[in-house]
Amino acid sequence: MVSGVFGVTARAGELRERILALVAEYCGEAWAPAAFVPGQTPVPVSGKVFDSAEMRLLVDSALDFWLTTGRFAAQFEREFARWFGVRDCVLANSGSSANLLAVSALTSPKLGDRRLRPGDEVITTAAGFPTTLNPILQNGLVPVFVDVTVPTYNVDAAQFEAALSPRTRAVFLAHTLGNPFDLDAVTAFVRRHDLWLIEDCCDAVGSTYRGRKAGTFGDLATTSFYPAHHITMGEGGSVLTGTPLLRTLVESFRDWGRDCWCDPGKDNTCAKRFDWQLGDLPRGYDHKYTYSHIGYNLKMTDMQAAVGVAQLGKLDGFIQARRLNFDALRAGLRDLEEFFVLPEATPGSQPSWFGFPMAVRPEAPFSRNDATRYLEECKIATRLLFGGNLVRQPAYLDAPKRAIGSLPNTDFVMNQVFWIGVYPGIVPAAIDYMLDSLHRLVAKTVRAGV
Repeated sequence: MVSGVFGVTARAGELRERILALVAEYCGEAWAPAAFVPGQTPVPVSGKVFDSAEMRLLVDSALDFWLTTGRFAAQFEREFARWFGVRDCVLANSGSSANLLAVSALTSPKLGDRRLRPGDEVITTAAGFPTTLNPILQNGLVPVFVDVTVPTYNVDAAQFEAALSPRTRAVFLAHTLGNPFDLDAVTAFVRRHDLWLIEDCCDAVGSTYRGRKAGTFGDLATTSFYPAHHITMGEGGSVLTGTPLLRTLVESFRDWGRDCWCDPGKDNTCAKRFDWQLGDLPRGYDHKYTYSHIGYNLKMTDMQAAVGVAQLGKLDGFIQARRLNFDALRAGLRDLEEFFVLPEATPGSQPSWFGFPMAVRPEAPFSRNDATRYLEECKIATRLLFGGNLVRQPAYLDAPKRAIGSLPNTDFVMNQVFWIGVYPGIVPAAIDYMLDSLHRLVAKTVRAGV
């Protein structure tokens, strides 16, 4: 029997197997792939890729009716940590929540003098997604923005020493669009100054640097399982760490701030549930209702995790497909470098690309808006590089911050860069159509300018 539920009848088990068999049959009928038709079939920048395996486990979990974190979540945490090569994985309800948990964990009094306190500074970039920045501000910390390099779109580590101050306590950076940042330079800097390092791997699951997975260099790393990402659970994320204390702190902030570390439905894992004396509580106060942090409830449901378990078995293939799609676009656009700045991997890295970033050169006969408008008319979806320059976004105009210089490359990202998809659902015929459309864009504008 597939289920982990105890006490069900043999008849119930038989019905479950019939239901799951029908689910697989339904998936094959309802989600059969359609042929790609250039100009008619949309080419998204991202999307979920799944088959009957995901649907079967999703329904299997639903039939358990264990609606919070459960057996599938435990299985995924164990297998994902093993795949990454780290000690612990803690699931959360989104990658954004994972980022919040990673930063919040470093504010815990249990870290002693190394804890982050309000007013402490965290070095980061402004060319990225808001939820790498938001947890810094939400915890009363001050972001210090350094510029990025083009065309890696990652942090310019040469600016770190200029960014350093007596209040600098951490570095929190994303591997942009799956391209690892310079981990040699970043890890040397944090070691030299005894700083925390958080790697945002939400776009970079499977990326490697000098043969080692991105996400295994810092004190903490985060991932996302939103449908756009390398594997999906619909919503979801995780925090990865090799440090047992940090795992405990992340779980505490995720689970209401409680001091207890029992799994849902479990009691007395510590074997001293009624023997603790913490804070000003009376000795013996129930450990399940003792809170050591001001936390949240950011747990994942077991149904989401069930989808992730199936997706994890496909992850290596997904990464390979992303790399092949990226390589095909890079090779096919080489003759257009007069008009576009094409992306480059960080030296020593092998990215697990999230997207294909392109910058329209300022001297090109068309603008970025011209390019994205044309591609969208061709049903090829485009995206900007997230917030462009977050310093200029309305949400952050009055936020506490420091910036090293005027961030000219970040403004270049804001004004010139967009990206197109490489996700595994993009078939070779769609790649050919994307290349043909970009060549037609250039030919059309060059002819118009003659």
